[in-house]
Amino acid sequence: MARIANGCEQWGFFQLVNHGIPVELLERVKKVTTECYKVEREGEFFKSSTPVKLLKELIDKKSDEKLENVDWEDVFLLTNDNEWSPKTPGFKETMTEYRAELKKLAEKLMEVMDENLGLQKGYIKKIHYPPCLDHSDKVTGLRAHTDAGGIILLFQDDEVGGLEILKDGEWTDVQPIPNAICINTGDQIEVLSNGRYKSVWHRVQAMPKGTRRSIASFYNPSYNAIIEPATELVQKENKLVNQFGYPKFLFGDYMSVYTEQKFMSKEPRFQAVRAAH
Repeated sequence: MARIANGCEQWGFFQLVNHGIPVELLERVKKVTTECYKVEREGEFFKSSTPVKLLKELIDKKSDEKLENVDWEDVFLLTNDNEWSPKTPGFKETMTEYRAELKKLAEKLMEVMDENLGLQKGYIKKIHYPPCLDHSDKVTGLRAHTDAGGIILLFQDDEVGGLEILKDGEWTDVQPIPNAICINTGDQIEVLSNGRYKSVWHRVQAMPKGTRRSIASFYNPSYNAIIEPATELVQKENKLVNQFGYPKFLFGDYMSVYTEQKFMSKEPRFQAVRAAH
């Protein structure tokens, strides 16, 4: 528990091993996601995606410029409302099983956070965090940002690196640990914890070789959830923690701002929802 507290308070990012998700399931997840990308995504990405087109234009012009405000990635979202890769055998069954395991892990983590923060058991969960699984099969370049939601559970590639977090003003590599689940806390946990658990800036460097598989699962509040610092933590009046003064807002309002300002500083986003509320 102390190591999780340190990860949340000092880093905003840590890797979990011995997390209880069967290795056999994780191996199946790797297999079906890799097959899905190869069969259904790769050809279209290199044929007609915006990043590829823009890069080709730079090469044709023999320009030394770099692509700005573009991420070299291929992303698709898995929810209950869309089709789950019908062309890849076992994809839906495997990812449904994986999502159920992540839900249990996220809820166990929230109970540990409750206890570490001195909150009543179940405090974070009661805000209503339904799981939403984002499967990013082609991520070899993503601009620096913090995550908007609650708890993020990342199953990253074992071999192709590139993920970095900002720690004490310097970018630090997140070295892949086979079958570990990377955990980071989003902006809503920062607000709820009154600043004790900061959401961390992170990015993905473009790699010259290999396709980086990244399966990020977002355990987020309901859009109607009211987000504010926990009363018990505000009452402690820790001025070192609460220098900013976090607002009270609806998560849906925050997401509307985040969609437009994802790659910008988070403080103006908090100010925007403060004004809206």
